[in-house]
Amino acid sequence: MTQLTGQPATDDDVVHLTVPADGGYLGVLRTATAGLAARLQFALDEIEDLRIAVDEACAMLLAIATRDAELECRFAVTEDALTVEVTVPTVRGATLPAESSFAWKVLTALTTSASATAADGRATISLLTRRSGGY
Repeated sequence: MTQLTGQPATDDDVVHLTVPADGGYLGVLRTATAGLAARLQFALDEIEDLRIAVDEACAMLLAIATRDAELECRFAVTEDALTVEVTVPTVRGATLPAESSFAWKVLTALTTSASATAADGRATISLLTRRSGGY
């Protein structure tokens, strides 16, 4: 039995997308999320949960993004998991919602794990979702 670490096997298993930090472009990230999850043969409800989680993470980041910022999204694909990291430059003094907030409850309910970091004027939310019934 192979133990999977959640890390991509090669650089070919990583997809980077950068879009303007504007809600009108989130559809691009939702579509990419669904396409990559489908490639991993996630169930339809797992795909929808992940799309909602990515949308919620992006909404949290858009609320603290600098004007004219770009939303950077990194998708790392493994045999049975998809990790999505969304990063944005933030306005001075901005903070992400507390882990007890409704937004975090949504993220943790819809993914295997969710975490956030904020440093050097940038905030990142990382989501890991493993396919149910995986290896």
